[in-house]
Amino acid sequence: MRLALWQGTSPAADLDEACSQAEAALAAAAAMDATVLVLPEAWLPGYNQPGIPALAIAIDSAPMQRLAAAAWHHATALVVGYAERDGDRIYNSAACFGPNGALLCNYRKVQLYGPRERAIYSPGDRMKTFHLGTEKATILICYDVEFAPHVKLLADQGVTLILVPTANMAPFTHVMRHTVPAMAANHGVSIAYANYCGTEGDLTYVGGSLVAGPHGEILAQAGEMPTLLVAELPPRDAARLSTQSADLRTLK
Repeated sequence: MRLALWQGTSPAADLDEACSQAEAALAAAAAMDATVLVLPEAWLPGYNQPGIPALAIAIDSAPMQRLAAAAWHHATALVVGYAERDGDRIYNSAACFGPNGALLCNYRKVQLYGPRERAIYSPGDRMKTFHLGTEKATILICYDVEFAPHVKLLADQGVTLILVPTANMAPFTHVMRHTVPAMAANHGVSIAYANYCGTEGDLTYVGGSLVAGPHGEILAQAGEMPTLLVAELPPRDAARLSTQSADLRTLK
C-alpha cells in the first residue's frame, strides 16, 4: 500500500482554501497511486484558530461533502481532521472517506491535550477500526498515539495501520523523532503522522510528518516546509514483528 500525507500551513479558518489545498494534494496523491491521503489535525478550520465553536461543522456539512466528492473523483481515500459540531457538543474529530466517497470512519479524539483543548472539546469515548486496501486501519489524533495502552489495544484487535492527523508544535520534536517510530516498532503497526508546518497564532509547528513502518523504520519524513509525503509500506516480516503484547507479564 502507498500512503500520502499533506503537511501544510494552517488554512486559518478559510474553509474554501482548506478544501482547495486538500483537493490539490488528493489529485497529486492519486497520480502517484496512493491509497489514502492524510491531512493534519483540525484542518477545517485550522487547529489554533480563535472561536472554534463557531467554526465547527457537522459531518454532513458542505465542506465535508465536498471532500467526500473529491475522494470519489480521485478514487483515493482521504482522512481529514476537523472541528465537529454534534448538537451542543464540539469534538476534535477526523473522518475517513473511502475511494468511493463513502464515510468509512468518524473518530473523536480521546486524549485531549492541554487546557485549551479541554475547554473547547468533549472527549471521544471509543476507538474505531475499518478496512482500507489490504490493511485493517484506525484513526488516532495527535496526543492519542503517544499512549502505549491505546496502541496496544488496537494492535491486539488486529490493526496494522494507524492514520494520525496531528498539530505537533515546538518544542515537542521528540514525538516524531522517537515516540512514533517506537510505537510502531513496539506494537508491529505502521503509523502515518501528518503534521502542520509554519505558524498559527502563538504556535510554531515543527513539521516532520512521517510514515513509520511496522518494524520501527522511518520510511519517509518531511522537513519543516509544505510537503506532499508519499511512502510505500513494506511487507510485514513476521520474524521481525514485536511480540511484546503476547509476552507481557502483568505484575500485581
